[in-house]
Amino acid sequence: MSTAPVAGTSLLSSLRPEARNAPESGIVEVVNHGRMKEGLIPLWVGEGDLPTPDFIVRAANASLAAGETFYTWQRGIPDLREALARYHTALYGRPFGMDSFFVTGSGMQAVQIVVRMITGPGDEVVIPTPAWPNVGAAIGVAGAIPVNVPMDYVQGRFSLDLGRLAAAITPKTRAIAINSPANPTGWTATKDELAAILALARQHGLWIIADEIYARFVYGDSARAASFHDVMEPEDRVLFVQTFSKNWAMTGWRVGWIEAPPAFGQVIENLIQYSTSGVPVFVQRAAIAALDEGEPFVAEQIARATEGRRIIAEGLKATNRVTLSPPDGALYQFFSVDGWQDSRALAIDLVDRANVGLAPGTAFGPGGETGLRLCFARKAPDLVETVVRLQRALAG
Repeated sequence: MSTAPVAGTSLLSSLRPEARNAPESGIVEVVNHGRMKEGLIPLWVGEGDLPTPDFIVRAANASLAAGETFYTWQRGIPDLREALARYHTALYGRPFGMDSFFVTGSGMQAVQIVVRMITGPGDEVVIPTPAWPNVGAAIGVAGAIPVNVPMDYVQGRFSLDLGRLAAAITPKTRAIAINSPANPTGWTATKDELAAILALARQHGLWIIADEIYARFVYGDSARAASFHDVMEPEDRVLFVQTFSKNWAMTGWRVGWIEAPPAFGQVIENLIQYSTSGVPVFVQRAAIAALDEGEPFVAEQIARATEGRRIIAEGLKATNRVTLSPPDGALYQFFSVDGWQDSRALAIDLVDRANVGLAPGTAFGPGGETGLRLCFARKAPDLVETVVRLQRALAG
């Protein structure tokens, strides 16, 4: 085997440290370990097994057939922004205008743009953890510093210590990033908790980056999770990042949106222009169909997730080796296995011995080191088989 250095290795040190030090994904490491395994059940990433429904695909095809393949509105086509306003009006029970919505090339681009707007080198952003790692990475790439605040973990259930959150704020803090319902833990903030976080942000003049992507996936009597929309005033410093990926099975389409004060429009338009120059029109036509025609599909998704949550929680508890509590929201069961402290090693071991792909808690920051994340947005037979395989592996 050749031991010659990879071309360009000697030049790495000349790159900006923000780029050079961007962390590798601990999730992708496990995915790459098991990607080619025949018969593996992949529950390691945040997507279900349903393809995008036909009514959404047809809208994209019709747009392509009509020749909508040119440059377009940087903020998003008016039809989609109006559809977003209608969707929010129905979901939150009060009027929204299209001027608050800006279409992005994925939820991840929405995060990057928001981070770039409010942070820079030396700034700090407070993040309750375990947390989806991409937010902290986006903050670091922007030159800012993610400040992790581990959540409490008692008998498999996570809770946010508001005193600890407040103690993490310094003169350098610019924002608090809140994901509720949360990936990977399923923690779902109450209206009172959101009001307390907002009061803290007001007190210190901070922004809130609100990731409410899983708001529809809640388990109980509510149609949606509590939102900052329920407690905020028009002048509050809250920026929402969103995606079409989860509700409408559109992970591969790479389309999302930012909700922000209309006065921010030109700034956001400029940042979109200098990154992607806008989302393809045919993708936006598909997104309109998702919003306007997608409620039956969303209901199906929620029903499948509810059943998946039950199958996984009951099956894992039956091993008598697992600590967990069924999540209040989102698409994930986060759990720890007695006798295992290194979740990275455990995730790789379960790929090899159980042929099941899970995400290691080490990927999600402080507080998640001993846990595993399992995405239960999948058909019931696969989840039943997952339980059988994990029970067998954990009994060994």
